[in-house]
Amino acid sequence: MDTGTYGYPKQGVKKIDPSYDVPEGVDIRGRYDEEFAKILTKDALKFVAELQREFRSHIRYALECRKEAKRRYNEGALPGFDPATRYIREGEWVCAPVPPAVADRKVEITGPVERKMVINALNSGAKVFMADFEDALSPSWENLMRGQVNLKDAVAGTVTFNDKARNKVYKLNDQTAKLFVRPRGWHLPEAHIFIDGEPATGCLVDFGLYFYHNHAPFRQTQGAGFGPFFYLPKMEHSREAKIWNNVFERAEKMAGIERGSIRATVLIETLPAVFQMNEILYELRDHSVGLNCGRWDYIFSYVKTFQAHPDRLLPDRVLVGMTQHFMKSYSDLLIRTCHRRGVHAMGGMVCICDKFGRKWNKNRNDNIHSLNLVHYKNKFSNVKIAYGFNKHAAQIPIRDDPAANEAALELVRKDKLREVKAGHDGTWAAHPGLIPACVEVFNNNMGNAPNQIKDAKRDDAASITEEDLLQIPRGVRTMDGLRLNTRVGIQYVAAWLTGSGSVPLYNLMEDAATAEISRVQNWQWIKYGVELDGDGLGVRVSKELFSRVVEEEMARIESEVGKDKFKKGMYKEACKIFKRQCTAPTLDDFLTLDAYNYIVIQHPKGPAKL
Repeated sequence: MDTGTYGYPKQGVKKIDPSYDVPEGVDIRGRYDEEFAKILTKDALKFVAELQREFRSHIRYALECRKEAKRRYNEGALPGFDPATRYIREGEWVCAPVPPAVADRKVEITGPVERKMVINALNSGAKVFMADFEDALSPSWENLMRGQVNLKDAVAGTVTFNDKARNKVYKLNDQTAKLFVRPRGWHLPEAHIFIDGEPATGCLVDFGLYFYHNHAPFRQTQGAGFGPFFYLPKMEHSREAKIWNNVFERAEKMAGIERGSIRATVLIETLPAVFQMNEILYELRDHSVGLNCGRWDYIFSYVKTFQAHPDRLLPDRVLVGMTQHFMKSYSDLLIRTCHRRGVHAMGGMVCICDKFGRKWNKNRNDNIHSLNLVHYKNKFSNVKIAYGFNKHAAQIPIRDDPAANEAALELVRKDKLREVKAGHDGTWAAHPGLIPACVEVFNNNMGNAPNQIKDAKRDDAASITEEDLLQIPRGVRTMDGLRLNTRVGIQYVAAWLTGSGSVPLYNLMEDAATAEISRVQNWQWIKYGVELDGDGLGVRVSKELFSRVVEEEMARIESEVGKDKFKKGMYKEACKIFKRQCTAPTLDDFLTLDAYNYIVIQHPKGPAKL
C-alpha cells in the first residue's frame, strides 16, 4: 500500500459518506456523524486548512530544531540561557494587562473534554476549567469530535448530560468557571483529517475548530470582550511561541476581533523551556496571561534531555518532588519571571513531597499505594526522609476510607500552602472534591486580592543559575520504584488504547505525563544498569530483570482488576508497547506517538497500524 508521511494511506481513499462538505484539499477519514458534521463544516475546515498551509513549514522547522537540540544534548551539551537573547531577559518590557475576566485564577480544575466532566468542572467552584485535548485525553476520533461538540454546547450554555444509570440530569449552574482549552502539542498529527495529502497538525485542528465556532459567544458570555483563552503545552523554545502568536493573530484577523483578544498560558514543562521563559513571554506578550509549572512533564523532560548522560540518573519517582533543588529553582524562577512581566505564575497539580515523622510501613510491598508514608534512608546524606507515596499523579478523594481521605487532604493543603507562600497566583486540582481545600489555602493567604503579581516579586530568585536549574535530584532507587513504574505504565497505556486518557489508579489520577515518567525512568535504569541501592537488594536493573518484573506485575494487575476485565481490556497490547519502549536502544520522544497508531481508525479501511 502506498503510504504517506505517518504511514497512513495517501489521499484518494474512498470516503465512507459524502455528507461531510469539505473544501478543496481536505479529506475527512473519520467516521461520519451528524453531530460531528456540525463541527466539521466547510468554512471551519477551510479555516483549519488555511492555518495548516500557512504555518506547516514553520512547524516543521521548529521540530527539526528540537532534533538538533537533542543531538547536541546527546553529545554532551547542557541546556542554558541563550546569550543572543540576553537583551530580552534584561529588558524592562511587560506583557499586555491581564483581562479582568481572568484576573483571579486561584484554583483551576483540569480534565478531559468528556461531556459529564465538562459540566462538573465548570460547576466545581474553581475559577478556571482547563478542558484538555492533550495529556488527559486519548485522541480517538470519537473523543476529539465529541469533545468539540461538548465545548460548543458549554460555551453556548446549553450543555446537559442525562446519566441514566443514576437517573440524574447534569446541567450548568448560573455561575461557572472560566473556560480555557488545551490543544495538543506541535508534534502530534491528526490522522483522521488530511490536508493536501498529509495528516493535519493536531493542535491546529483542536484550536481551529474550537476557535471558529466559539470565539463570538465566548467573548460575550465569558471573556467580557476578551478570549477565547488557551493553555499551550510541550514547547521547548520561544520560536514555537512565536508560531502560536502568529496563529492567534491570523485567527483574530479572520474573526475581525481586536489584536490581543486571544489569551494563553504556556506550560513550562520541558527542561529547555525553563531557560526560555522570558523569551516565550516576549513572543506572546500581546496574548499572554502567564506561565504554569507543568511539573510531571518537566520531570519527564529532565530524563529525556539527559538520556545520554549516565551521571544524571533519577531516583525513585516518588522522591522527585518540588523540594528537590532543581524543581524548587524552576518554580521560583517562573514566579519571578511572570511577575516581572505582569502576568500569572500558575502552580501545578498536587505534588506532595514534604517531610513528615511517620513510622516506616514495614509491608510496603503490599501497601505501596496506601496512605502510609514510606521512609527512604538516603545513604549519601545519612538522613531519613519521609515522602508520600506516588507523588507524580494527582490526588483524588478516597471515598471508602475517611481517615485516609482526610490525611490526603492534609497533604494537599501543605502542598498548596507551599505554592501560595512561594508567590504562585493559583494552582491546579484534578477533582472537584479537592477544590474547597485548595480555595481555603489560597484565600487565607491572599485575602481578597485576585493574584500576587504586584506583591510577590521574588527578586531573590534573580540569582538562580543554570547550575541550580540542572542540579541532579538526590535519592535512592528501589525495586518498589521499578515495579510501580511498570504497573502504572502498563495500566495507563491499556486505558489509553481503549479511549481513556485520564485514569484513576490507586486513588490517584494518572495521565500521559505521569505515564511518561514511568516509561523514561524504566528506560534510563535499564539502559545504564543502575543499582537498586535503596532497599538493600543491591541488584542491577537489566532487561532480564525487567522482563521478570513485567511478568509479575501483569499477574498482579490481572488479580487486581479481575480476569474478565483483564481479558476484555487491552492489557497485553499495552504491555507489549510499554515493554518495547522501555527496552528500546534509543528513547522514543513520546509514548503516545507510537501508541497513537493503535487508535487511528480510517473509514472504510479500519485500524491504521504501522
